[in-house]
Amino acid sequence: MNVILKNSVNEKVHFDNNNGLQLFLKREDKIHEVISGNKYRKLKYNLIKAKELGYNGLLTFGGAYSNHIPAVAYAAKKNGFKSLSFIRGDEIANNYLENPTLKYSHNLGMKFNFLSRSNYKLKTNEDFLDKLRNKFIDYFLIPEGGTNALGVLGCEEILNHNDKKFDYICCSVGSGGTISGLINSSYENQKIIGFCSINKKYLLNDITKFVTNNNWMLIDDFAFGGYGKVNVELIKFMNDFRHKYDILLDPIYTSKMVYGVLNLMTNNFFKPNSKILMIHTGGHQGILPMNKFLKEKNLTTINY
Repeated sequence: MNVILKNSVNEKVHFDNNNGLQLFLKREDKIHEVISGNKYRKLKYNLIKAKELGYNGLLTFGGAYSNHIPAVAYAAKKNGFKSLSFIRGDEIANNYLENPTLKYSHNLGMKFNFLSRSNYKLKTNEDFLDKLRNKFIDYFLIPEGGTNALGVLGCEEILNHNDKKFDYICCSVGSGGTISGLINSSYENQKIIGFCSINKKYLLNDITKFVTNNNWMLIDDFAFGGYGKVNVELIKFMNDFRHKYDILLDPIYTSKMVYGVLNLMTNNFFKPNSKILMIHTGGHQGILPMNKFLKEKNLTTINY
């Protein structure tokens, strides 16, 4: 893929504890200014395959604030593809340029089709997808969140040989692609823990179809009400974390994972003297629309 990456480094997070735990954060958010973190990983082999098969466009799905949408728009622009997204929620069809995520993607040349929330549920229906393939014959289809076998393959490249020393690998979970790649590339001594943004029962099947190892578990105790939802406690945590460590977290995924890990450390979940690696999957573009929402509600915003 025609994108220049920066190296991903593991930064130590100094957190007082009495169990000898060592905590690190893999800065996947730093590898690129736009398609950072798992966005690049998931798109890499999808774009390679699209180019190999001779497609001229990319077609995908997502919510109006999805990190995946601008990532596809940017990757398409940089690699000579057209881009088209089917967006959940037809109520914003007439004013979508007021949405920072969609405006950014539009400026990169992306076109949109807006689906009602009920019709959007057809995004994995094979009959519906076949109709799209026949109508948009020149477009390579990438699923919501970029999670397919090619996306998982890219996420297998997040860990490297230097990460073998870690006992626990922790990540946020949305569509299941990132954790699937981590599970497949992990070592026998490691436990992979996914912190879900939705109820974990909806993710188990999506993950098990990509993995064979059983060294993993999902936790949905720190979803803060579900996907895209935040409260005053989470925003305060994000701002305090930024002030203490100079690390910006996103409100949808990584902040909830880091909050959960620190909570589990405090409650003696991890074995003493363990090394824990958290994966920062990026998503900073979601802060601007979240702050817009928080301001409208007269709530504390994220320090950006």
